[in-house]
Amino acid sequence: MFDPTILAIVLATFVLAGTVKGVIGLGLPTVSLALLTVALDLPSAMALLLLPSFITNVWQAAVGGHGREIIKRLWPFLTLATVMVWFGGTALTRVDVSLLSALLGALITTYAVISLAGVRLTISRGHERWAGPVFGTVNGILTGMTGSFVVPGVMFLQSIGLPRDTLIQAMGMLFTVSTVALAVALGGNNLLTTELGILSALGVIPALIGMVIGQHIRKLLSEEKFRRVFFISLFVFGLYIVAGSWAWNSPPETSINTERTPSAPIHST
Repeated sequence: MFDPTILAIVLATFVLAGTVKGVIGLGLPTVSLALLTVALDLPSAMALLLLPSFITNVWQAAVGGHGREIIKRLWPFLTLATVMVWFGGTALTRVDVSLLSALLGALITTYAVISLAGVRLTISRGHERWAGPVFGTVNGILTGMTGSFVVPGVMFLQSIGLPRDTLIQAMGMLFTVSTVALAVALGGNNLLTTELGILSALGVIPALIGMVIGQHIRKLLSEEKFRRVFFISLFVFGLYIVAGSWAWNSPPETSINTERTPSAPIHST
């Protein structure tokens, strides 16, 4: 039913992505997309991350005890970050996917560079009222177009001075609602299939195993050192995705039969 090479790539990807998330609290969608888009087209990669991302992020969002406080403070940001995913997702059937793959690579690379440079945006409580909806809108549109939940949403959450445990829980809540919205957008644009759904479900256990491994690594390894290796790797992957989106326009030998309609042309990256 599944190409062995694709199955191996999917399972290994989610073990690695889950490990990264276990260590630093984020990175599963970003790492998954960075690796999967090397072998698959972008919409397929986005579909595959849905269940592993949802399960691991619900776990993250439920832990911390700050849920009510986060919703009360950040509901405009979270609402727009959710609703606007649909508008970004419509681009998947209207824009050459190689361009969206290049955008994903650019976002990953930019995020890596900003993080490595130690650049931190600071937003005061007074400016948070208008900044939240703006960042939420942009984050939602980019999530729908690329499947990446991080830029600029995580940058916003980091900029408003949330305590560490609250920040991690807030990121989990952002990633959870973004995953649900992305599933709705992909389904509404006929970009989900039974085979992709099964593969996504198969990725849940490797992702959870990876999270447990990552939590153990967190106790042994300096988080700062790991973050540096992580962001350097993302930088390289981002450049690779950008280059591949322009250079590789023919379908890979190993691909998933997505059975999409003619109105939703997909180009491999």
